[in-house]
Amino acid sequence: MAGPVVVLGLDPGSQVTGYGVVREASGKAELVAVGTIRTPSGGDMAGRLGVIYSRVAELIKAHGPGEAAIESVFVAKNSASAIKLGQARGAAMAACAVAGLSVADYPPTLVKKALVGAGRAEKEQVAFMVAQILGQKKPEWALDASDALAVAICHLNQRRLRRMTGSADSR
Repeated sequence: MAGPVVVLGLDPGSQVTGYGVVREASGKAELVAVGTIRTPSGGDMAGRLGVIYSRVAELIKAHGPGEAAIESVFVAKNSASAIKLGQARGAAMAACAVAGLSVADYPPTLVKKALVGAGRAEKEQVAFMVAQILGQKKPEWALDASDALAVAICHLNQRRLRRMTGSADSR
């Protein structure tokens, strides 16, 4: 039987990036760390990306995840917003890659379906299920952090499914 696995989940954003670190041992997920990375408002984009990269690198160093999972870019109505989101995602992924972590990415609809059973679930529904799975009575973390934890939990579920089916990619 494999030992515990620690996953860093990320919900990227140019202003707020949610993160969640989850450890799974013997099929049980437990919360390690959760929070948000907030970039300076009004700052230039390069500075914001630097903050995201640096903070993700610090999280990796502090918690030693073996893998990372990140929410993929959704198709936005505003192309400028989609570009900024993609850049924030790139900064977070680069920090993971430099640390030697494999990075899995999941569409928001898959994450929601894996946790709530519906790909169009509301953020509050996802937050409720994340709290239930992690045994948290009254979590006080931001919805961006809940989304990051949801990505980490989804990754653990997908990982388990791949092991059970012998599939290289069950997405």
